[in-house]
Amino acid sequence: MSPSGANPTEGRQEPEAPERSPAAPQRAANPGSALAVAVTLALLAVLVWGLNPRQPKLRPAPLEPPSRTCPTTRTEFIPSNFTSGPGLNLDGLTPAARNQALLRLNLEPCTCGCRQSLAACLANNPSCAVAPHAAAAILKDAAAPAPHPAGAARPRP
Repeated sequence: MSPSGANPTEGRQEPEAPERSPAAPQRAANPGSALAVAVTLALLAVLVWGLNPRQPKLRPAPLEPPSRTCPTTRTEFIPSNFTSGPGLNLDGLTPAARNQALLRLNLEPCTCGCRQSLAACLANNPSCAVAPHAAAAILKDAAAPAPHPAGAARPRP
């Protein structure tokens, strides 16, 4: 406490707060500019709505099975990935010849009309008369030694 018992801050003057200068002068809201923005947005909305193509009214497909008169589409040939199967004796082949024979058996379609590869037809349709003969021909080609091009040196026995 001070000796006179008075408030010690009485005799002092408080520093004046500096005047705040606005960084940017405040503008009064112009009702004309707000109206111009609203009209512009409304015109843009009408333009977008007018340029949007009309969408067709679609209904979901019926859940009934197709009628018998509806043509069925045939599936495309899809290669298989069999590495063995009934009637495929790959034991006497070299690894390269075995891979070549499996590649042909899995990529060539069977001509019986099943739209499967020869290997898949052998595995899935044992009554097929075409696939065993075609597979035997492929295995015979794979077992035969590859012909050497003319002028190439033949390996010595």
